[in-house]
Amino acid sequence: MIARAALTALTALAAVRAAAPAAETVPLSAGDTAWVMVSAAFVMLMVPGLAFFYGGLVRTRGVLNVLMMSLGAFAMVSVQWVLAGYSLAFSPGSALLGGLSWIGFSGVGGDANPTYAATVPHLAFAAFQAMFAGITVALISGAVVERMKFSAFLLFGLAWTFVVYDPLAHWVWANGGWLRTRGALDFAGGTVIHVSAGTAALVAALVLGRRRDFGRPVLVPHNVPFTVLGAGLLWFGWFGFNAGSALRANEVAANAFVTTHVAAASAMVVWLLIDIWRNGHATAVGGATGAVVGLVAITPAAGFVAPGAAVVIGAITAGVSYAAILWRPRTRIDDALDVFACHGVAGVAGAVLTGVFATRAVNPAGADGLLAGNPGLVWTQVEAVLAAMALSGTVTFAVLRALQAIMGLRVTLADEIGGIDGSEHGEAAYHGGDIGELVGRGSLLGESVVIEAPAPSPASSPASSPASSPASSPASSPVGAAARPA
Repeated sequence: MIARAALTALTALAAVRAAAPAAETVPLSAGDTAWVMVSAAFVMLMVPGLAFFYGGLVRTRGVLNVLMMSLGAFAMVSVQWVLAGYSLAFSPGSALLGGLSWIGFSGVGGDANPTYAATVPHLAFAAFQAMFAGITVALISGAVVERMKFSAFLLFGLAWTFVVYDPLAHWVWANGGWLRTRGALDFAGGTVIHVSAGTAALVAALVLGRRRDFGRPVLVPHNVPFTVLGAGLLWFGWFGFNAGSALRANEVAANAFVTTHVAAASAMVVWLLIDIWRNGHATAVGGATGAVVGLVAITPAAGFVAPGAAVVIGAITAGVSYAAILWRPRTRIDDALDVFACHGVAGVAGAVLTGVFATRAVNPAGADGLLAGNPGLVWTQVEAVLAAMALSGTVTFAVLRALQAIMGLRVTLADEIGGIDGSEHGEAAYHGGDIGELVGRGSLLGESVVIEAPAPSPASSPASSPASSPASSPASSPVGAAARPA
């Protein structure tokens, strides 16, 4: 009897379970997966875009170093992200740092991780986030160009990613991160990327010191078309940066796409108008800078605000960043390419204005801001900004001081004056192409190339030969025949 009763009960329980609906699982979406992967490629394109944007603004003798700082940092951080960075930033852990469960991308595969992106493979989400980490260190390089050792910069970037970027990404984006728990909004990295990188750039400029000739010659961009090209590539890539952060091909992504574009356009227009009002000219460098400032400002807000608000955010931030650029030369801080003004200040403005304009009508997963009846969000955004600046500022200072004691940060005075491209990379960006440059200079593979000069004709005298002129002698140039005027 007891056995029969037990069997009856088990049969009834099985029938109930069979009748109950199965737990809902969201299948992977081919459209969402494609969008996230394409967006990751867009963000990767921003790295050479940044390299060109920065490279055009420096002098000829340092352009290769600027390009290599962006590309080298991106490659190094990409490896770090796979080995440990992704796990520290996103895996389950404490409120301050992730754990080690995803070290070496262990457990990061083709299945979705519903915590972050339920409709795309976990591996696609991790790769998308890798692009963000990789470009952040590259942003800092603009403050230290023409004087920091390449090896020291790479080691700084590696250490900085471990102790600043990874923890901050966990605070803001990870499930259980303390700033996320407090309700801070950062759609695509205004706080995590731009505020942290801008602050680090300011500290690095202070620790490293000014360039030897800072404030004496007029330091003008050597290639404005490079800078405009770079801005265009950044603008293009930023669609993946912001709209891709929706992690789905949906209405939030469409909104982020539009707000990204109109904020950049608004900031560029305001910047050009200020240029015309102050100087009577709409400069190409100014227009390119204004567009980038608008892109930075809308990054934390792109998926939380309406397009009309994006226009206002771009316009306000253009004015604030323009004022910061005017202020910086008065301080004697050699933030060479105004990283703090363009990324730090614009990132802060964008984060705070997110607290003003955010609305659940755009994104139910977000929050209402000041204009939607929730003034508390503004203070939450300010808290997040202050936390990011405090972490980035103090840790950047400590890392740089440690590297300074161990290996030194700056190239020698001779190398700085002669050109950091030659001393750090053994190359020059530009050559005149004359035969004199080939004499005694190696090929890309290192073989020596020696070309015998023809014997002088009796009609020519040493005094009349251009090669005998002091102005054309290799000894008169710090880097010999490869040198060109900066």
